[in-house]
Amino acid sequence: MTAASDVTARLTGLVDALRTHGVRIGTGETLDAARAAAELGFADRELLREGLAATLLHTHAQRQVFDPVFDLYFPRAVGGPQERSAGREELRERLAAALADDDRAALARLAVEAVDGFGGYGGTSGSDGWSSYQALERIRPQTLLARVRDDVRARGGQSGFAGRLLEDEIRRRIESFRRQVSDEARRRVAERRGREEIARRAVATTADRVDFLYAGKDRLAELRRTVHPLARKLATRLAARRRRAARGTIDLRRTLRGSLSTGGVPMRPVLRRRRPARPELVLLCDVSGSVSGFSDFTMLLVQALHDQFSKVRVFAFVNQVDEVTGMLVHGHADPEGLGARIGAEARLTGWHGSSDYGVALGEFAERYGDAVGPRTTVFVLGDARTNLSDPNLPAVRHIARQVRRVYWLNPEPRRQWGTGDSAAPEYAELVEMHECRNARQLGEIVGRLLPI
Repeated sequence: MTAASDVTARLTGLVDALRTHGVRIGTGETLDAARAAAELGFADRELLREGLAATLLHTHAQRQVFDPVFDLYFPRAVGGPQERSAGREELRERLAAALADDDRAALARLAVEAVDGFGGYGGTSGSDGWSSYQALERIRPQTLLARVRDDVRARGGQSGFAGRLLEDEIRRRIESFRRQVSDEARRRVAERRGREEIARRAVATTADRVDFLYAGKDRLAELRRTVHPLARKLATRLAARRRRAARGTIDLRRTLRGSLSTGGVPMRPVLRRRRPARPELVLLCDVSGSVSGFSDFTMLLVQALHDQFSKVRVFAFVNQVDEVTGMLVHGHADPEGLGARIGAEARLTGWHGSSDYGVALGEFAERYGDAVGPRTTVFVLGDARTNLSDPNLPAVRHIARQVRRVYWLNPEPRRQWGTGDSAAPEYAELVEMHECRNARQLGEIVGRLLPI
């Protein structure tokens, strides 16, 4: 394989891997990346990294996917170091000196040596695999903080507040070295198993593809920052649908009647006139346990879309129901605190703290009949797990008879519906239920189902 074809294969592989993880990259952007690579060359790897990121990515959040994939397709080197790795104590001495000097080139070389000398496992000759965890546990760079701090202070005499800043800087250098070790171990595994497999399995996906049920605090915080861009996109889509719908559909009877004067040829189609009226929306949200992240995000999204509807009312429940519409106004300014505020101020639980869909749905049908009507669309958000209590299907039938449509958004995979205490199949027979596991699915479903 020639050098040019190898570069082309690496660049197209990088693009394919990013697409697999949800980064939308078109042909034009791929060509721009190729031109950038040709102009920047490969002598300065970090310059190439920044050039490709600038041409391929749309948001800063996508860097957490791009950087590890870039390291797989454009590694620092191939294979291991040419010389035998140093012993543990010798390597730690050299690492402490490099950290004190902030010698990034030396740190990169030491990361390679660390994986080569202490990251291999299995086999007697060579290695069957590479583990960054094993290498870092042997070297323990975090224990060098005091030694490096004292070394730097001895040179510059820093103390007090400046000393605390110095400690933060040393911690940053140590964390950077740990990432380099992880990158090196991942690169070696990729050499053996293939870059495509490692890119698919070992690289975290974009936040909008992370399952709501498994998203940590950092990912949920990142998702909340995408609420308003997603809301603007959905509002534009809804406005376009509303304009098309306002023109009305063809009135076949009146069109045929008018065609009598032209020999039966419908020269002037007659449209049914519509009376545009913004619909009403009601959200009924399970805010218990891991489902709460899904409900919080959806509530914030609907709040951002409130101008598209004549009325929006939001109700939260665990085993009792309470209206939280007013809290969403404040949640707009403090999205991370929305769930805590609802839990503290709303009346959501009775004598126990587990979800009880049957009781909650029955209470909603009985107490909040004024919230629904013929123009209302209801979205139920929850996993439909009843903790083996009565699902109260008559209450769902009653709600469905009162409103325009009922949609149920379930954050669990469809294959898990009906397992254990899940009453999803029973509810799905009465209302339209959709799998909604991540933000991307939510945007597509909401854009398709929201009434106009």
